[in-house]
Parts: sequence; C-alpha cells; structure tokens
Amino acid sequence: MSKNVIDMKNITKSFYIGTPNQLNILKGIDITVKEGEFVSIIGSSGSGKSTLMNIIGALDRATSGEYVLDGTNINEISDDGLSEVRNKQIGFVFQTYNLMPRSTALSNVELPLLYYGMNRKQRRERAEELLDLVGMKDRMAHRPNELSGGQKQRVAIARALATNPSIILADEPTGALDSATGRMVMDLFHKVHEQEGKTIVFITHNNELADETQRIITLKDGNIISTMENSNYYRRYQEEEKICL
Repeated sequence: MSKNVIDMKNITKSFYIGTPNQLNILKGIDITVKEGEFVSIIGSSGSGKSTLMNIIGALDRATSGEYVLDGTNINEISDDGLSEVRNKQIGFVFQTYNLMPRSTALSNVELPLLYYGMNRKQRRERAEELLDLVGMKDRMAHRPNELSGGQKQRVAIARALATNPSIILADEPTGALDSATGRMVMDLFHKVHEQEGKTIVFITHNNELADETQRIITLKDGNIISTMENSNYYRRYQEEEKICL
C-alpha cells in the first residue's frame, strides 16, 4: 500500500489586519496525498489555493493544524529545517519559471544540486540527464532570454527534478503559456508522473487541466468543498492502451 507523502489535518491560516480584526484564509483543511499520486487543487481567485500551496511547499507555516510531509512533522522543525525540506523533498515549478536570468539552462538545473552538496562532475551529469528527459539538452547552453516560454518551463521542470524530491509542486505552470505550448508542458508532467513515478500536486484554476489528474480537490472560500477521484484520467489511459494494442 502506498504511503502518505502529504498528511494535513485541520490546517488554518489567518492574517491579522489590525486588532481585533483577522482575515481567515484557510478554515480547517484536511488533505492526504499518497506516494505516486497526480492530484490537482483547483479554485477561483481568492479560494485560498495559493496560500495552501505555500504551506504544502513549506514556504509558509499554518496558523494551526498538523502537517506531516513525507514523514517530517513540519510543525516541529526550525526555519533552517524548512529550507532543507524545500531543497530535498519538494521540487517547485512556478507560473513565472523563476529561472536565474544570467545563468544557462544547465546552470539553472545544477543550482539545487550545489546546495545539495553534489560535486561538479555529478551536478553536470545529473543536469544533462534531466535536460535530456525534458527535451532541452540541445539548449543547455542557452540563457532564459534565449528561450521560449515553453522551453523555460521545461528547464524549470528539469530543475524541480534535480534533487530527486518526493513531491513536485506546480503552481499554475501553464498559466503564462499559449494553449499549444501549455499542452506540451502538460504532456511533460504526465511523462514525469508515469516514467519517474513522481507525486505531483498541481495548482490550477483550469478545469480542463484538473480533469487530466487522478484526483481533484476543489477549494472555495478557504474550505475544501469536494474531493473527487477522476474516472476520466483512468479512461484516458485505458483508451491510449487500446490504441497502442
């Protein structure tokens, strides 16, 4: 049986906007994600999904509740410990790519490995392997301003995989792309999920993209209003297997 890599219980997040007022963003969130799942979290602007993403990614702490990430109780570790968790256990893919503008694609993918303590030869080999996986090995000497949006996102996905994290956390990764390029990037996430066996948590406001994941968690006004196993996901792959046969 697959283990839980994300286990959240009664997670709340509030911001104080002047005594005695407080803004309650998350209002008691319970989420479990199993190893190897491809899960989407969907919601409109203001639903709380960005706040939830920051907590899942150990970029922020919950106001209350319990969060265990791949066996680590996030509530019990220091801020320095959170940095280590982010580097080793989570690979981030952002809508705006967040690549180092003056560094090549190769150097961008190598960067997490530098913090990981890997030597220069190992870093280069791992980065080249991952750029090949995402179809960008022939662009590894290019800087971000020499790449298209889709190419930048593929480099960002390679970087997210660099330290072999247990979870890939993707925040609107196709939001800045046209539909054809977004399709290509989404296909790459499926490849990473199927071939690399990665757990993927996909934050989106797009129902069509959410419908390509195994499970859909819907947020509204800081609450989970539905969690649905997605039969369309399994039907899609059954149909693809028939085509292959």
